[in-house]
Amino acid sequence: MQDNKPSFSELFENTVTYPDANYRERYNLLVGLDETKETITKILGILVNPGGIKEWSEKYHKKAKLITSFVLRRPPLIVLAGDVGSGKSELAYTIGDAIARQEKIDVELFPLSLATRGQGRVGQMTQLISASFDYTLDRAKKLKNDGSKSKGAVILLIDEADALAQSRENDQMHHEDKAGVNAFIRGIDNLGNGKFPAAVIMCTNRPNSLDPAIQRRAAAIIHFSRPGEEARKLVLTEPLEELGFSTKDIEKLVDLTGPQNGRAYGFTFSDLVQRLLPSLVLDAYPDKAIEPKRAIEITKSITPTPPFKETL
Repeated sequence: MQDNKPSFSELFENTVTYPDANYRERYNLLVGLDETKETITKILGILVNPGGIKEWSEKYHKKAKLITSFVLRRPPLIVLAGDVGSGKSELAYTIGDAIARQEKIDVELFPLSLATRGQGRVGQMTQLISASFDYTLDRAKKLKNDGSKSKGAVILLIDEADALAQSRENDQMHHEDKAGVNAFIRGIDNLGNGKFPAAVIMCTNRPNSLDPAIQRRAAAIIHFSRPGEEARKLVLTEPLEELGFSTKDIEKLVDLTGPQNGRAYGFTFSDLVQRLLPSLVLDAYPDKAIEPKRAIEITKSITPTPPFKETL
């Protein structure tokens, strides 16, 4: 098994070291998620730099030993769950920049490559999961600095995590898949027991399909939903104001991107920033300006992404 261990480059694609100006820009474009950003940043800040909570305790609550120990004992796992296009994956890929700047340390992102999954070999899933945690643990050990602030931190990112960590209670689940889930749980526990400067982010459209033992270990399960009226307004206002749209024009588009004409759901975050706004530009480019009337017509023509329906 060890001889067949995937190489680092086979397991992880497009690793990132933060702070990074490009990812900071992408992070800042995720408007309407301020409360979620703050929550995740706090949780991850403590997970990747356990010394931070000790510094806080020394400053504000010098006698608070027990309560801070409860915080530090939490497994270094956070689950981002929600509908397709809700911004969870983009936030997972960019949140490391905010952590790096907050904690004033370099943060490395190890995104598990989708290309390494599902090739069907017996024992492959267990091997992939074990290897990904081995590389993460090895790196975190080098960054740990006993008695003081860590020298850096690492985040293991697992997108579409339900494909790797489905519930072992599923009667149709293969033995090897169950072994893979066991390997995942061992990896989380090994990272947490050593209080290493590392965290694991899992993204999923199907939170209820995750194994209960993994759900219990999560320091937080944060649910993402489609942007409501206020969030859609935050996303659309600045780019449309740059085009000279009036407040009335913008409010019309905000309304059109919500539930409409018997459709119970509105646009996702991705629908707004990756489909609608670029469509306005491409329709007018290269020889005319973007007009509000035409923008309304285009918005009406776009069908938002249907909600993901989880089946158990």
